Amino acid sequence: MDFIADILKITLPAGLVIYGMYLTVVSFLNKEREKLLVEIKTQNNQTILPIRLQAGERLCLLLERITPNNLVRRVNQPEYSAKDLHAQLLYEVREEFNHNLSQQVYFSDETWEAVKRAVEAVVTMVNSALQDMNEEARGIDLAKRIFQKSLDQKNDSIQHALTQVKSEIRIYF
Repeated sequence: MDFIADILKITLPAGLVIYGMYLTVVSFLNKEREKLLVEIKTQNNQTILPIRLQAGERLCLLLERITPNNLVRRVNQPEYSAKDLHAQLLYEVREEFNHNLSQQVYFSDETWEAVKRAVEAVVTMVNSALQDMNEEARGIDLAKRIFQKSLDQKNDSIQHALTQVKSEIRIYF
């Protein structure tokens, strides 16, 4: 019996010391892992944040460029007929949108949907403005109609999309 007691006197404290060492090593490794994860996140933020900001700038620029007033002023030529201006406006909107398709990676689905709705609203506005025109209408007449429709519009989808993009960018600051 003394032999078992002697073995217990030796193995029990040794087991407790080994268990304590195990807990210490596990705790140390967890802290090191957390520190490494924080460092990786910091490096990612230093890399990704400028890219996200640039994507936000590009989306804001897209939305500003397809605003009906800016779009018509940029595209309209005095010699254009209403159909020519219509075709050119739609081409410009689609080109701007296609040029910025990759920016959706950096934004939430809700923000990207708001941008898509804004683009679709502009296309719809341009199309509906042309429907009201006669065959011989000049580009300036279509431009006036688009300006009027833009003024009459109650909920501005472009402004909503801009607000959405800006608020998502502000999360990172």
